[in-house]
Amino acid sequence: MATDWDAWFLKLADYISQVSKDPSTKAGCVIARPDRTVASMGYNGFPRGVLDLEERLNDRPTKYAMVVHAEANAVLSAYERLGGCTAYVNFMPCSSCAGMLIQAGIARIVAPHPTDAQRERWGESFAHAITMLGEAGVQLDLV
Repeated sequence: MATDWDAWFLKLADYISQVSKDPSTKAGCVIARPDRTVASMGYNGFPRGVLDLEERLNDRPTKYAMVVHAEANAVLSAYERLGGCTAYVNFMPCSSCAGMLIQAGIARIVAPHPTDAQRERWGESFAHAITMLGEAGVQLDLV
């Protein structure tokens, strides 16, 4: 069940996403502790030190091969264990990110319902993510 805090953290995830240099998809993730303080944040982009060249960002196969997703950046940037935390993402996590969040001990994920266009493009990955999260006991709240 979504709360006012959920709405606030989702807005923060959307704000963080604006740092991304990806011209087509700006993803953000905020990981919050149970006491509603921020444990970590991340956005999608190339790894540190890798050049954000326009030709790479505008070539989908190259971009997909090189980009680190927002959820992965948030997990990797955390200075603490994330067990019991909630991940707020401005896109439904893909199956790879769902697996990473499960492994990090995330207890709950809050994300907007995927759009029809997102479901058409990534529907199979979303379906796998939902299956994995359910089996792992991670609460998924699509708002």
